[in-house]
Amino acid sequence: MDTQHRTGEEGPVPFRSSRFFCVGSKWYFTTREGFDSGPFASRERAETGLKRFLHVVRMLPEEQQLH
Repeated sequence: MDTQHRTGEEGPVPFRSSRFFCVGSKWYFTTREGFDSGPFASRERAETGLKRFLHVVRMLPEEQQLH
């Protein structure tokens, strides 16, 4: 769990958990919106999948981006 302040944050550190989780031997990532993606063969592949997902979201027009 991340217990550090992020840039620009003040006050108590909010609860944070990892975006990655494993079920059986398969890896998944989750988004803030509650979308789970997977399965991936390894955590490393799940991390790559998350990077690709975030890249696509950043390319969406502002009104279509997930918040």
